[in-house]
Amino acid sequence: MKTLTLRLTAPLQSYGNQATFERRTSGDFPSKSAIIGMMAAALGYRRDDDRILALNDLVFAVRVDQGGKPLTEFQTVEWKQGTRKLTHRDYLQDAVFMVAVGSEDETTITRIHEALQRPKFQLFLGRRASVPAGVLQIREFADQTPITILKRLAWQASGWYQKRYTKWHPQAATVTLDMYADAVLLPNKHRVMVRDRVESFDQRNRRYGFRPLATERVTLPNSLVEKVDQVATEHDPFSVL
Repeated sequence: MKTLTLRLTAPLQSYGNQATFERRTSGDFPSKSAIIGMMAAALGYRRDDDRILALNDLVFAVRVDQGGKPLTEFQTVEWKQGTRKLTHRDYLQDAVFMVAVGSEDETTITRIHEALQRPKFQLFLGRRASVPAGVLQIREFADQTPITILKRLAWQASGWYQKRYTKWHPQAATVTLDMYADAVLLPNKHRVMVRDRVESFDQRNRRYGFRPLATERVTLPNSLVEKVDQVATEHDPFSVL
């Protein structure tokens, strides 16, 4: 299996799990359907393109490297003449996610990688206003599953976030992160059904089916603790005794 990883970060991200005219909420991590939508945009697929459905076959996992702080935006919308409504839109601030998608068809992963580097349509992280913070960091891994990659890939949180975490947990040599994946990748874990399988992105007939989701916690080294300990030792006059 060939696996593609993406580091997703932006001032605001939003991954809808409920949507009405008055309220649009956000999940705590990217949905598989949102990532499929981003890849479809990069590939140049229109919303009613049947080729989008084949992207459901990619295996998917996401690791929460930096949990976002919730933000709710209020808007007053004139939804029909003379009638206004207060609407709510939820976002995640300053979040960082590591997404991994895999396939036994290596050419598909390579084609998606190339498309993400030169997208046909604008890429966004859940909502059109939430564009990525700079060029996407993308990597390919041969003969690896999304789970094996996310279990060994270094902590990818922002530098300021890692420093703050280390300050608050000065003795924590590791950090534990949540990982969510297609249940087929975590067969021994408890699974739940989520409405996150793309059936149609057509704005006149948007539909999602169910897919099984499993979770696991991943423990990674906190490299900043090692650096802090090294600096402290170098400046300790009694360290050689």
